[in-house]
Amino acid sequence: MIKTTNKDERANSLLQAYRQGNDEAFTLLYDMFIPMLLNYGHCLTTDNELVKDCAHDVFVKLLDKGNPPQINRVSSYLIISLRNRLVDEFRRNNNMTDLAVEDLLHERATTDVEYDYVVCETNERKKKKVDYLLDNLTPRQRQAFQLYYMEERKYEEICELMHMNYHSIRNLVHRGMLKLRAVAV
Repeated sequence: MIKTTNKDERANSLLQAYRQGNDEAFTLLYDMFIPMLLNYGHCLTTDNELVKDCAHDVFVKLLDKGNPPQINRVSSYLIISLRNRLVDEFRRNNNMTDLAVEDLLHERATTDVEYDYVVCETNERKKKKVDYLLDNLTPRQRQAFQLYYMEERKYEEICELMHMNYHSIRNLVHRGMLKLRAVAV
């Protein structure tokens, strides 16, 4: 059995009120769920306008009083409908193009090389920044950071490896983090 919440019950009552002629109930229902739908849609695609269009299409389908869909939980119906609508748009957009297949393959290859180059450049910048930040640490702090963050060792293991007590290692890591934060700003 599906457990319903107060929001589900309120949504169901608003939908029933709309179907009985209360147009303001639809506005309240829309205001209740549109932020959630837009947020969910942005998890599936970065195309803001597509998400808005598909979310509005889902609500337009609810407007049809002549052939209303059967709905048990409004929130689930809206999420599933939005996902299905977005998938339909993805399929439609992928199948419709004026370009020849050869042009698409060439364009993809060019895009992949450019993308790989950008990723490589970004990784190189990150590595240089990490090296710069680590150069600001003392040798002991750097060794503790290496063992704790990069090799993911426990403090107890680091204590044995560095021949230091637990609190000294914690202090090294903590002071090193404070120093990195000060330098990074």
